[in-house]
Amino acid sequence: MNLNLIKCHGSGNDFLLIDEMSHGYDFTEEARQNLALALCDRKTGLGADGILFVLNSERCDAQMRVFNADGSEASMCGNGLRCVGRYVCELLEKESIVIQTMKADLKVSQQEAIFENIPTYNVEISPVLFNLNALPMNMDKEKLIDESIPEISDALTFSALAVPNPHLISIVNTEHILSNEQKTISETVNGPNNLFPDGVNVSFVHPLEKGSIYVRTFERGVGFTNACGTAMSASSLVTCLLGHNDFGEGIEVYNNGGKVRVVVNRSNEETYSMELIGNATYLYQAEIELSITHPESYLEVSRQEFSEEAAYELLQNHAKSIVDQKVFMTA
Repeated sequence: MNLNLIKCHGSGNDFLLIDEMSHGYDFTEEARQNLALALCDRKTGLGADGILFVLNSERCDAQMRVFNADGSEASMCGNGLRCVGRYVCELLEKESIVIQTMKADLKVSQQEAIFENIPTYNVEISPVLFNLNALPMNMDKEKLIDESIPEISDALTFSALAVPNPHLISIVNTEHILSNEQKTISETVNGPNNLFPDGVNVSFVHPLEKGSIYVRTFERGVGFTNACGTAMSASSLVTCLLGHNDFGEGIEVYNNGGKVRVVVNRSNEETYSMELIGNATYLYQAEIELSITHPESYLEVSRQEFSEEAAYELLQNHAKSIVDQKVFMTA
């Protein structure tokens, strides 16, 4: 079969976007998994953190399903949702839409550029769940906010929440950013372990100044990634809970792929949602020929490059200069 796709990224978190809604594709679960394993491989495939499948929805403008590079399915992906949001907004000629995800129907809207000439979209990140059963996390308590976990570290404290992907977040100093601690902790909680039976995304967060943070994330099913949208949203929420930042105010979130803006909204003491605002950049569109049973043996029929990455590189360079100056040069 011939398959059309778009290579895109949000904050350097890159994806292959496949439109099942318009092109009439009807993949099985096994086929989606196999496509992710074959096409996302950076050595033998096109290379990506995952595949974004866009499908019809009975109650929303479209449905998004996300398959990671290892073939697992993610319940949500904030950076991917911006890319899907842009695609569906342009397809339907709308400025605001609602996308069905695994756990929630989420609003997406076009926004003013976060940096010059950057296609920018605002996506809703919710629900926010603190009950450890929602991650799941096996611990003899209902929730974990800024507490130690002796099994994985005797020096750091952690907060755990699902948005709805599971996240383990630690506010750290530069010495921890530069150390090997995050890799060790991440590999422990994403391998055979008693705490997180399904694994967990692990983020180290370093406050830069009021309204500004740096986030580095080890993403479950991916590894260290340039950026993880739900991790940046969850990290922003934790900094508000711990008094580093303010609810309702924009937080500039820097990462290895660039930066986004997050607004943490609090309805009451137990109800939160986030607005994740950032780029949705197209790299190229391509047509490939493959067998759905053996997608690793694909043939690229055509490719058309977009010119948007040059503008994003300016944002990336700006973000890198901030991170270098305030994180790595202060260590």
